[in-house]
Formats: sequence, C-alpha cells, structure tokens
Amino acid sequence: MIGWIILTLVVLFIAVVLIRTLRFTPKAGPALLENEETFDKDVAIESLRALVRCRTVSYEDPEKEDAVEFEKLVNLLPALYPNVAKVCPAARFPDRGLLFKWEGKNHDAPSVLMAHYDVVPAMEENWDFPAFEGILKDGVLHGRGTLDTKITLNGILFAADKLIGEGFVPENDVYFAFSGQEEIFGPGAVHIVDWFKKQGIVPAMVVDEGGAVVEGIFPGVKEPCALIGIAEKGAMNVEYHAVSAGGHASAPKPGSPLPALAAACVKIEKHPFKARTTRPAREMPDTLGRHSTFLYRMIFANLWCFGGVLDLICKKSGGELNALIRTTVAFTQSEGSAASNVIPPEASMVTNIRINPSDSVESVVDGLKKRIKDDRVTLTVPISSEPSPISVTDCAAYDKVARAVASTWKGSLVSPYLMIQCSDSRHYAGLSDRVYRFSAMDLTSAERATIHGNNERVR
Repeated sequence: MIGWIILTLVVLFIAVVLIRTLRFTPKAGPALLENEETFDKDVAIESLRALVRCRTVSYEDPEKEDAVEFEKLVNLLPALYPNVAKVCPAARFPDRGLLFKWEGKNHDAPSVLMAHYDVVPAMEENWDFPAFEGILKDGVLHGRGTLDTKITLNGILFAADKLIGEGFVPENDVYFAFSGQEEIFGPGAVHIVDWFKKQGIVPAMVVDEGGAVVEGIFPGVKEPCALIGIAEKGAMNVEYHAVSAGGHASAPKPGSPLPALAAACVKIEKHPFKARTTRPAREMPDTLGRHSTFLYRMIFANLWCFGGVLDLICKKSGGELNALIRTTVAFTQSEGSAASNVIPPEASMVTNIRINPSDSVESVVDGLKKRIKDDRVTLTVPISSEPSPISVTDCAAYDKVARAVASTWKGSLVSPYLMIQCSDSRHYAGLSDRVYRFSAMDLTSAERATIHGNNERVR
C-alpha cells in the first residue's frame, strides 16, 4: 500500500512538472512602432568622434584631472547640437553636473534622460589605436567613451537636435541630465536630483545607462536579449587588516598576518552568500526562460522544486547569471611586506562586493564576520552604496522604453533585469519608482569586455 502511495505521488509530481513546463510558453512582446526613423549617420558618428577626442578622465585625486578637457567638451555641445542649444536652456551644477530642459506641451509628467561624460583612464600603451583620437577604421570607432557613455550622451542630444529641427515638441518636459564625475562616485548627479526635489519635480520616467542588446547571456536562449535594468545592486569595498610584530623571515614566529588573511579569503570563497530571488531575478527568468530549451524551461517553470539546481548551476558557472541572484564578493587587492625577507607587521586585502537588493551593507558585513570568525582580522568599509529600490514594470513608462527597444532591435527579447554595476541613476531612488537602465547598443561579448578595459570601441 505504501509503495502505491509513493508511486502515485511520484507520478503526480512528474505530471505537475511537465504540465507547468508545457504551459511555460513565450509571452507577447511589446507592440512594435511601425515608423522607420531616418537620420544622418555620418554626422552622428562625427559628433561622437568629437566627444571622444576630449580627454575627460576623472580621478579621485583632482590634481590628476585636466579641467580644460572637461570645459572643452561642454563648450563643444552648442556647435555639435545647435538646435538643442537654441531651444533647451542649460544649467551648470557643482561637481560637473549639467542639465538641459526641453520644454514640452505639458509639465506634469517630465522625463529625465541621463548619461555621463567622464571616462576612466586608459593604458594607451596596450591599445591598438590611440584612446582619445576617435579613430574610425573599417566601420569601427575606437576610443575611450565610445561605449561608456559618450555614445548615449551623443544619442540623446543628436536625436533631440534632429527632432527640434523638424519642429517637434514633446508632450511633456524632457530633461537631459549629465554628470562629469560618475566614474568616481562624484556628487554631480546628486546636485541635479536635489534641484529636482527643491523644484517639486517628480519624473514620470528616468532612463540611464545599463543593459544592452546581447547574445548568449541566458541559458538555452539563442535570440538576442534586450535587458532593461529595473534596479541595480549596491556596491562596497571592504578592507581586511591583520597585524603582527613583524620580524625577519629567517626565524618566523606563529601569527603572521598573511596566513590569517589567506584563511579568511578561503572561508569567504567557500561560503558564498545565499541566493535570493528578488523581483528582477524572478521577472528575467519568467520572460527569457520561456524561450529556452525544454530542460531549462523545466527548471525555470518549476523553481519551487528546482531552485537548488539553479543555485548550483550559478555557483559553478559564476558570471552574470550568478550575480543576478546573490551578493558577490571579488578579491581585488592585497598588500604585505615591502621586502621578500621581512614578515609584514601589517597586511591587508580588499574585496569589491556587489550587494543583492535583499541584502544591505550592514548585513553583508555581519555575514563576512560570521564566515571569518577570527579576531585577528579586522574589517573596515571605506566606501559603500546600498542597493537601489526596484522600479515598477507594469506601467506606461516601462512599456514606452520596452517598445522603443523592441522596435529598434526587431527580433530581440526585451526583459527586465538586475543591473550588477552602479550608475548615477541610483540617486533618483527617493524621487521616482520608474527608473530604467538601458544603453542603446547591441554588443558582442568581446565589445562588452572593452568597457573599462583596453581597445574600447563600437561598430
């Protein structure tokens, strides 16, 4: 009798799994816009080349920056986008904040389009082409900022300039909010947000850099995936320190700081943070998983019983899918003795941590301490940013972005996702629950690898 009961339960379990899998079919995508936009491609490219030639590299140490180059870029904008300069008044804010207002027919549902014009340094000796000359060769534009994010600044202003020239007036006000300190977590964007708050302006939609159109990003899905960030992970650096009396390496004593740090490193690596399925981590598989192979569809349609399988896959593979569902810890720096034959009196290491929306800076620090369990190792947090709130997707603002993306990259699968990098859009957390992150590009994995790396380029 017990055997029959067990068999019946097994059959019911298999039936439920299969039925849920068979019903896990693709949802209807956004309705496509029928009109085809035309523009002067060559002029658009030349405008981006002009921006790339400005060496707007930001550093935490302002002495290393070239303020003239930042002013050069700002002063170029009226020449590159003359219609914007005529119609959209610009305001300068401290710490290189820049805000344009394109007045619409109405003022009750304004939009904010964002970008940053500072870039990270480039080790030009490792580049195939100079990083700040805007070299165009064989249909590829090379240079720092071609992807991150002078390309989106150019896209915003070039599109507005064209529409203004055609006599177009938006239904509601549109603001162009640009920052020149995004790469160093500067407060330029914060000043703009503070101004919005003082003016009582509540954006109906905010769009900043973020996801793109990519391939091979989701298990079992062959189509290009257009990922719109509806939240971003928090970020923090954690420094680990251990001390000793030091001494000569010829007569080492127990208690050297390096073994203590090494043990802490191993414990953290062996015990990753738990997977937590926040709304972006649910909506992305629920959208893209329906286009996957049968086996993956079975997993994503039945996470109630296969969640552990997905967790195991993510742990083993690492990468972006793993980062979607858990707080990640990356060991990035370490320092010990200045000489090979000296036991260091102090040693340190650093982790860069990206915080899942279900966690916080405080909970992550507590989790690290519980893993390490060693009083010899002390932790400090020199820089941190909490995860952003999660924006809504069942609204006209998200539909507008999704429809524009789907209409531009026809055949792509548009999906919400959790952005694992940080952007200036996190500062709008208390101002709007309709903040979206999408960089209007389709990128190969090789191109994505050049962001903050060598040979940044765009087709």
